[in-house]
Formats: sequence, C-alpha cells, structure tokens
Amino acid sequence: MNKKLILTLTLLSFSALSLFAFSFTPFVETEQGTIGLLHHTFQNGAAGDEFDFIKQGGQNNLYPFSRYTVGARIEDKHRLWFTYQPLQLDTAVNFKSNNVKIGDKTFEGPMELTYSFPFYRATYTYDLLGKYEEAYLGVGLALQIRNASIQFREVDGEDSFISQNVGLVPALAIYSEYRFPFGLTLSADIAGSYANLAYINGADYAFEGSILDASLRMDYAIEDGFSLFANARFFGGTADGESDNDASNWTESTEAYTKNNIASLTFSTGLAWQMQ
Repeated sequence: MNKKLILTLTLLSFSALSLFAFSFTPFVETEQGTIGLLHHTFQNGAAGDEFDFIKQGGQNNLYPFSRYTVGARIEDKHRLWFTYQPLQLDTAVNFKSNNVKIGDKTFEGPMELTYSFPFYRATYTYDLLGKYEEAYLGVGLALQIRNASIQFREVDGEDSFISQNVGLVPALAIYSEYRFPFGLTLSADIAGSYANLAYINGADYAFEGSILDASLRMDYAIEDGFSLFANARFFGGTADGESDNDASNWTESTEAYTKNNIASLTFSTGLAWQMQ
C-alpha cells in the first residue's frame, strides 16, 4: 500500500507541475467550526454487536471541526486543489450493558473510545461554462487517502480493540460557483463515490463502500484577495464487507467482517485568499 501511495502522490505532483506552466491563480483556505453526528454505527465480526457510537458511545455532543485547502485556477477552465480534513472523536462512557461484543472482545464498565478518520484529498474539475465569466460549473475526479483508526479501551482493565488501516478512495467531483458583482459568491462542492469492486473501493479486495461530501458556501470579498465565508456541509460514508486481514499486523482486527456507517453535519466559517 505504501508503494501505491508514493506512486499516486508522485503522479499528482508531476501533473500539477506540468499544469503550472500555464497561467494560474493560486488560492488558500482555512475553516473552523463544529461537527455533529447524525448517525454512526460500527460492527466488527459477524457475531459482534452493532455498536451505536451516538447512543452507546457518547458521540451525542458537538465537536470541533477544521479543514484546510490549497489549490489553483488554471487557464480559467481548470481547478486543482488539495484538502486536508482532520477528524478525531474521543469519548468516555460507562457500558451499562455487560458483554458488549466488538470483534472477538467483550467489554463492560468504564471505556475510552477513539474514532479517528482524517483524510487527504486531491480534486480536479473542468469548467463546462467557459463562456460565462461570473459562473463556473466544473466536473472531474477526486482521489482521497483515508487514514482510519478505531479503538475501544477498558479504563479499569487491560483489554482493548484496535483497528487501523490506510486506503485510496477515488470519487467523482462537482464544483460550481456564481460570483455577483458586489463581492458575494455562492458555491457548491460535491465529492462522492460508491463501489463494491477491489481497488475502486479503496482496498485491494472486494468490499462495499461509499462516501459523500457535499457543501453549500457563501463568500464575501473584503480586500487584497481575501474573503470571509460560511459553510454548511454533509459528510458521510459506509463500509460493509470482509477484509483480507494480515495476521502479522497487530493493529488489524482479528475478525474479517466490518460494517461502519457514519453521517454528519458541519457548520463552519473561514478565511480564503486568492491571488489577484
């Protein structure tokens, strides 16, 4: 997997450098806000319990959210950008019901849970409305690197469940915006995929998976290329199937079957800069 990641990043870098030979307008964005879970369940092992992270795992609070983007408009029609979104949800909860089974482990009492799912994504879109200077409707592709870690740890004991993995996830991408003459810009951004075939699903084995990342955003230009924006975003994904476990890897679950469904809403504000 490491070789695949290195090769993919190298190809993306060379593609970006070749595009930079043309005229381009770079931009940088940062946003901060809050994330709330709408639905989040996890099951490991066919005989394991379907664990509800919201009702049973303490994820019924709001959590900090952040997102960082750097990219460029190239020859007006092309848009290439790289996004990093950290996500780590740490909770502490007392399992009221004994014998909660996760994988081949059974837990009870005070627990510390970690759900970490940061990602890195490269996205490219091509404008289909080139003759309209104030509007952009781009379609293209995205390639996401997921970096998942799920942990259940007993506070009073020594037992724990740990499942970690890295994978590549390709997706379709749509980006649209409309710029008003008085400084207001409205935009929408969608990246999504569904696959149950090896490699297309982000793994080298057959596994059903999907992602959907969709946002509505409002920017207002201030001065010197800076703008303030507010963003509402839905982010979610599903995974269902049996993995090819590596018994020598201590951070992989011993049970092959995993089901993980998550859906969330984020609200954030941010600052963007684009070269004039």
